[in-house]
Amino acid sequence: MKQKVKAKSQNSSMCFVCGLHNPAGLHASFFELESGDLMGVYRSRDEHQSYPGRLHGGICATLIDEVMGRTIVARSGGKTWSATVELTTRFKKPIPTGVPIRVIGRILKEGTRIYESAAEVMLEDGTIAAEGHGRYIKMSWEQVSAIDFESLEWSVVPQPDDPTEVEVGTAAP
Repeated sequence: MKQKVKAKSQNSSMCFVCGLHNPAGLHASFFELESGDLMGVYRSRDEHQSYPGRLHGGICATLIDEVMGRTIVARSGGKTWSATVELTTRFKKPIPTGVPIRVIGRILKEGTRIYESAAEVMLEDGTIAAEGHGRYIKMSWEQVSAIDFESLEWSVVPQPDDPTEVEVGTAAP
């Protein structure tokens, strides 16, 4: 099923997942979809492998955590942030290095202080390689960090290859 991309989410300067200037980082980008889901895009690299040619499971779990944690930021227009309370990941297929992957996250249930989210990591052909579920506590930026928000260089940085529409269906497992 094709979905339109509504907006690109912000990147920061040094975040491990989205930081544009972090030499060790993942350099992932995030996009809000018309369904309300959030999509992360990442090209797995050799320096993030475990077994030769395979993405490390911890990096995969990090991407799942990031997209689920960002769902509340997107839904609230940046007014609400979160911290992970609980994270589970189920690995279904190896993820090769050097290929683009997508991570799709959504809020399942939202309370006043806690929300639950789910995510899937999808290979290029739509096959689900990993799934995650998490619980997050809602926080204000002041509760998240004592660092001035503006100093993070938190901004949308358009790229020529940013998607305008994506296929979100899955291939047979």
